[in-house]
Amino acid sequence: MAWDEWEQLKTDAAERQSTHMQLNQAAAQGSGGGSYGDLVASQSDLAKIGDNAFKLFNRLWNEARVAGPSSSKAAEDLKTQGFELGTGASHVAKRWEEQLDSLRDACAHISNHMRVTKKIHADDEHYIGGQLSSISALVEGFDERVGSPGKKNEIYGPPKKEKKGED
Repeated sequence: MAWDEWEQLKTDAAERQSTHMQLNQAAAQGSGGGSYGDLVASQSDLAKIGDNAFKLFNRLWNEARVAGPSSSKAAEDLKTQGFELGTGASHVAKRWEEQLDSLRDACAHISNHMRVTKKIHADDEHYIGGQLSSISALVEGFDERVGSPGKKNEIYGPPKKEKKGED
């Protein structure tokens, strides 16, 4: 790649900067970036979501499962008395337990996920920031050149003269 091409690429990238993407530095601490569309989730927000999911998990165990045993017993009583309704009630009681277990599993998953999400994303931010700062340092190194862009650096000596007549 010629130096002129590199300069053109840098100029093009600077013009595209208007999309609010920030590649050369991290946002100021606590600012959330400040541009439209930034996703910001604080530790307290994530903790509230996880806490509510955990509370719902416990309430489902303490309050919603109460219906299961009594429904199953009623279904069995209906079956033994010869009512076909007992089979349907038994099916409903079984599905209730299955759905309750599924919902409790989802609450547990949300609660556990919220505990680790902030840490994982903080690690990602640290890694990305490190990668971008390396790119920034590389670009700054290109700006520390001697001479005009596209010209041969004089530090390497004068250009060699071509010999005429040799083929």
